[in-house]
Amino acid sequence: MTKIPVVILGATGYVGGELLRLLSFHPRLRVAHAVSGSQSGTGIDTVFPHLSLPYRGQKFASMEEAESLLDSGVPLAVFGALPHGESASKLSRWCAMDRPSADRPRVVDISADFRLRDPVQYQSIYGKAHAAPELLTHWHCGVPELSPAVRPAFVAHPGCFTTCVTLGGAPIQASGLVDGPFAVSATTGSTGSGREPSATTHHPERHGNLRAYSPLQHRHEAEMRQILGALGKGTPELLFVPHSGAFARGIYATLHVRLRESTTAEHLLGIYREFYAGHPFVTVGASPPQVKDIVGSNSCRIGVAARGRDAVIFSTLDNLTKGAAGGAIQWMNRLWDWPETEGLMLPSLGWN
Repeated sequence: MTKIPVVILGATGYVGGELLRLLSFHPRLRVAHAVSGSQSGTGIDTVFPHLSLPYRGQKFASMEEAESLLDSGVPLAVFGALPHGESASKLSRWCAMDRPSADRPRVVDISADFRLRDPVQYQSIYGKAHAAPELLTHWHCGVPELSPAVRPAFVAHPGCFTTCVTLGGAPIQASGLVDGPFAVSATTGSTGSGREPSATTHHPERHGNLRAYSPLQHRHEAEMRQILGALGKGTPELLFVPHSGAFARGIYATLHVRLRESTTAEHLLGIYREFYAGHPFVTVGASPPQVKDIVGSNSCRIGVAARGRDAVIFSTLDNLTKGAAGGAIQWMNRLWDWPETEGLMLPSLGWN
């Protein structure tokens, strides 16, 4: 089988490294250029020693090397793993709409630059003008399981918190049972903060610690409302409080919502299992899940509980995999009309 060449922009970050790991298993994709502005010419296994087996001898490329493929006539798959604010300008050439659609690369971006439809809202949240507002209408932001009929020109994978929370909230939001805001508390591992340490992500500050941050004002709230609102039952109110956990990978979200009428856990479980029937990456159970069950996999595990008019949903996933690189590959599989599971049926690491 001839493999489609892949270009990864921003390949030296944690998400870039996870893309490299997952793509080493993919039967239809091969990494042609892992692009890095700071590490061009450096061996991939120098920056990521854990990837030495699949990438020994392969070096990080420059943007100029990668862009030489644009006029080669070869079909391309492009992943954007650049920092927020850089992606829009650097992806513009790869997404040029003056190219015939058949000649355009399939592009999935993992930054925030193309997630929000409104450039004014983007500027309000991220504090800078959008670098390519003319391209926004050509992008779709969503989780694959919540966008079953969508075949966009380009895909913006939502944030890891957004993926976890919307997968947890979507079935009950779509059921029309919700009567009040989603009160969400979610804890993320340290890799969610990126590779560059800060005063609050430095290991001595994070180890053995737990803290909330950006309560009721986290930038992913707007994405959550946009995605849950697209389910057709109105845009829900969200009260989102993120927490910083003392583990490296994973997100654990607890969603509490008031219902229009009393229900049972069994009824709620039936709603969730029916909603996710045919979606192999989402598992629903009656018991709360745990982070160790999903780390390193493209899985999201959901648990439900109910008492009277109160429902609680638990959702957990790996922020680097299902919440970023794995979800992006799942989208790329769809853009090429392949099974969404292609290259992603990897088990969790278990005792990580």
